[in-house]
Amino acid sequence: MMKLLVLVAFVLVAWRLFTGRWPWQPKLVSRSSAVRQQARTLLGVRAGAARQEILEAHRRLLATVHPDRGGSNEQVHEANAARDVLLADLPPHVQE
Repeated sequence: MMKLLVLVAFVLVAWRLFTGRWPWQPKLVSRSSAVRQQARTLLGVRAGAARQEILEAHRRLLATVHPDRGGSNEQVHEANAARDVLLADLPPHVQE
């Protein structure tokens, strides 16, 4: 029984050293992936969206949140930031 407890303790410490968290802690989500997910949700595009899809979704969103259509400048800035985040995330050969 003592050997089993030592083995479990060793495995837990090894897990902590390799992953940076304990096994019972939730997996950490990086800030950048959370920002990308929020941008995809705002624009309504899927994870592997192409450049053209992102631009079309941005145009559709701007048509609804533009200040001339009852939106606000803050909403326009959020839409532009979401577009920029997703376009910057694309591989270089896809951006052209």
